[in-house]
Amino acid sequence: MAIAFASFVVFAAAVGIFWSESTKKSVALTLNSKQKVVRTHADTVQELLDEQNVSVHSKDYVFPKASTKLKNNLKIVWKQAKQVEIVKDNEKKTVWTTADTVAELLKEQKITLKTHDQIIPKPLQPIKAKMMVHLKVAKSLTLVDGGNQQQIWSTSTTVADFLKQQGIKLNDLDRVEPSMNETVKENDVINVIRVEKVTDVVEEPIQFAVVSQMDPNLDKGSEKTLVEGVNGVNSKQYEVTLENGKEVLRNLISTNLVKEKQDKVVAVGAKELSNQVSRGQDNGGNEYYVSATAYTADCNGCSGNTATGLNLRANPNAKVIAVDPRIIPLGSKVYVDGYGYAIAADTGGAIKGYKIDVFISSKAEAYRWGLKKVKITVLN
Repeated sequence: MAIAFASFVVFAAAVGIFWSESTKKSVALTLNSKQKVVRTHADTVQELLDEQNVSVHSKDYVFPKASTKLKNNLKIVWKQAKQVEIVKDNEKKTVWTTADTVAELLKEQKITLKTHDQIIPKPLQPIKAKMMVHLKVAKSLTLVDGGNQQQIWSTSTTVADFLKQQGIKLNDLDRVEPSMNETVKENDVINVIRVEKVTDVVEEPIQFAVVSQMDPNLDKGSEKTLVEGVNGVNSKQYEVTLENGKEVLRNLISTNLVKEKQDKVVAVGAKELSNQVSRGQDNGGNEYYVSATAYTADCNGCSGNTATGLNLRANPNAKVIAVDPRIIPLGSKVYVDGYGYAIAADTGGAIKGYKIDVFISSKAEAYRWGLKKVKITVLN
């Protein structure tokens, strides 16, 4: 009886095992990309996952849905969602994802990368829990460095970061516009102004003065140079500020006397001529003793036209003298010893007082005339 009972128990167990195994369902299960085939008595997908000790989060991917009834050869996929932080130009966003790679995450989030954009880690990097994905969007910027301009794509967020990225080194005096801590925006212009200070030494003339001395032994109206004037020289040192090679500021640092000036000393005649003015007996005119020089129509600074509008170049044979109108009125008809009859039709900067300048068309004849003391008679 004991043997028979033991045999029955063994038989019943075998039948039970056979029946249990024969009633199980065969299911293909993929858990986080790992595949296996399981046999189970579970009725639903959820029961099977519980049986496999899989804790399902609301963000996880389950296919088919958890309430689906199990049947033979059913394919079940479960992907555990991971929490990822996306940082885009310093803006943070936390997402749950079942993507396998960074590229899939970007596609899932509908983020499109442009050619010059930068992403860390790389697109093919696998997704890990609590991963940080940094996305920097490239901007088109204009860099002007020392006046030289170029277009650059950059993922920098501040001016300082942009200059560092471009390898731009600043000297102590250089200036940047906008300021270093400013946030860069699309189409911004970053202007690097190169500033330097240099020393410039300039020699400047010191104009001599003209000192007049009355000379009682010199005829009134005459002048005589006693000492020639010589300009002095000052050396001036300047601090010059240059921006992009162009001068914007000049400050005087020091002045040094290199050469002293020598003033010009001129003797001015004070001697009254006893017969300076006399009444002519034969012609009824006034007679003067004057200093007389000669000039031509082609002298330096000469226009060829007299003060009264006579064109001497067109009239080379004209008899004209330049006078001081305070002594001899313009338009007066005169007689000049050694020159002849003439018209007082011109003036001159050096013709002051009892001086006249006679017009001679020939330069050689004018040189030969030189300086003379002559008598002039004003006829009318």
